[in-house]
Amino acid sequence: MNATIRTRTASGSGRAAHAYVVALTVLAGAGMAAAGVWSLAAPRSFADAVDFPYNEHFLHDLGAFQLGIGATLLLAVAWRDGLALALAGFLVANTVHAVNHAADLDLGGHDFDPWGLAALSLLVAVALAMRLRELGYVIGEVSTAATQELEPFVRQKTVLLTTYRRDGTPVGTPLSIAVDGDRAYIRSYEQAGKTKRLRNNPEVEVAPSTMRGRPTGPSLHARARRLSGAEYRHAARLLERKHPFLHGIVVPSSHRALRSRSGRTVHFELVPVAAGGADGSSHARAEMPVAGRTRR
Repeated sequence: MNATIRTRTASGSGRAAHAYVVALTVLAGAGMAAAGVWSLAAPRSFADAVDFPYNEHFLHDLGAFQLGIGATLLLAVAWRDGLALALAGFLVANTVHAVNHAADLDLGGHDFDPWGLAALSLLVAVALAMRLRELGYVIGEVSTAATQELEPFVRQKTVLLTTYRRDGTPVGTPLSIAVDGDRAYIRSYEQAGKTKRLRNNPEVEVAPSTMRGRPTGPSLHARARRLSGAEYRHAARLLERKHPFLHGIVVPSSHRALRSRSGRTVHFELVPVAAGGADGSSHARAEMPVAGRTRR
């Protein structure tokens, strides 16, 4: 077990503090969002409950910005980029604000208010999309790479993992990756084809790719090692923090639902090695997977 894992698993108090912060943030965000919906949907009821002078449009706008604050708090649990987070929260609040002005034109304001606010939301949405693209559409927490070979994969959302059949035929699989120091981590399940191939041959190629598995950069030769215990949990945490929705909710849920057929979840560590292998042995490698050989 490496020093990073020992340090992170040793601090139970640190995990408890993090859990407290996350729980409080979710509670506050949910409370603000609920108050926002209440103020929007039943402004008179909200005004009576808080003993506030009734003004329908003002209460609608109050609800819009409560929703924006709530969305910001809830997204902050998963999103780690401050600029993207601020843009997303403002986009929610301003868009609801624009709808309010369109719906409340008979209560006052100017005819151009909804259009001006809608135009601002459009500009903010474009800015948010550009920021997410700068981040490689990775909105979670990433670690740093200790080697130059792994640096391109730190913020890479999807990679093409090429494993090899017994006869040497390469098979490519697009999947997520997380980097920590001098190694990377991937997730699969027991009965997956790539898991069986890795059992027979741990030598792999990893290349940045699109979600469909089209390589977008040069491949890296690595050796895979199946993990257990603290290393297994460490890999799971890294993937969940980098991809909070995909690997925090979607993938674990699907693995649990299909466990009787697909087997348990497995994690592998990938360590870069020289093209000929650390022991100097030869390896039949392919720069690009063979067309039509993309598998699970």
